[in-house]
Amino acid sequence: MEAAESATSAKRMRLTSKSPQDWIFDFIVYLLIGIITILTLYPFLNVLAISFNDSVDTVRGGITIYPREFTLENYKVIFSYSGLITGFKISVLRTLVGTLAGLVSGSMLAYTLARVDFQGRRFISTFLAITMYVSGGLIPGFILIKDLNLINTFAVYILPGLVSAFNIFVIRSFIDGIPYALQESAKLDGANDFTIYWRVILPLCKPALATVALFLAVGQWNSWFDTYLFNGSNEKLTTLQYELMKVLQSTMTNANNVRGENMSQLMAQVSPDSVKMAITIVATVPILIVYPFLQKYFVKGMTLGAVKS
Repeated sequence: MEAAESATSAKRMRLTSKSPQDWIFDFIVYLLIGIITILTLYPFLNVLAISFNDSVDTVRGGITIYPREFTLENYKVIFSYSGLITGFKISVLRTLVGTLAGLVSGSMLAYTLARVDFQGRRFISTFLAITMYVSGGLIPGFILIKDLNLINTFAVYILPGLVSAFNIFVIRSFIDGIPYALQESAKLDGANDFTIYWRVILPLCKPALATVALFLAVGQWNSWFDTYLFNGSNEKLTTLQYELMKVLQSTMTNANNVRGENMSQLMAQVSPDSVKMAITIVATVPILIVYPFLQKYFVKGMTLGAVKS
């Protein structure tokens, strides 16, 4: 018994002890990870520092990861704009509705294309793949939106991007990895197609759905060009990104068409670069807040095919 314990402890010591080559390898790995981390975080910290730094001092340059002369004037310019609250509400609403609608429509179509008994799966998959490389263009798209009476409506944010071929293929590829025997057993228990989709497929597709949800949410949140084309004249339907673009444009051109004299005075106190960095932070922080809630599903998706030893 004692001999077995001593042999086990000796084996553990050999496993825990590292050779000089192992120490060198670990040092190189940690060094590379540290360099990559610095290269990833530095641009964001630099933008954050400039957004909180005095505009006059920012023109001198040399700002690194902390503000040299701290100020809130840059954010005061942005949040003093009256259209910001409305734009924030519309952006949040379109992000929530657009993400949910895109997930439902995309997952339904992906589940249909993943069915081995669906005869038209190859034709529809080929048609969707073609749409990823060929599009009608900007002018035909605008004419289509106009003929559908979607201009100056909230639906123009949701309906045109309701079906994404790339997202469908991502979800379908994940569904293809789920054993088809699960669907057959559910059918034997009396489940119909919708029950199989809702109770069997969707719970198993959480990693893929989380990935697609992040793609949709970021796209909806950052989008502003569709507002510029279709809802720019309707102040009740403009998004946050569009309003921030107007603030930045007003700062750069030093225009006087911004509402209120106080706003014009604030514009004269800041530089376009400082406002640009503050706008970047305002537009980025909401997505950074949402990402940690989806991260666990990414980890689960990465370890889904792992083999336990």
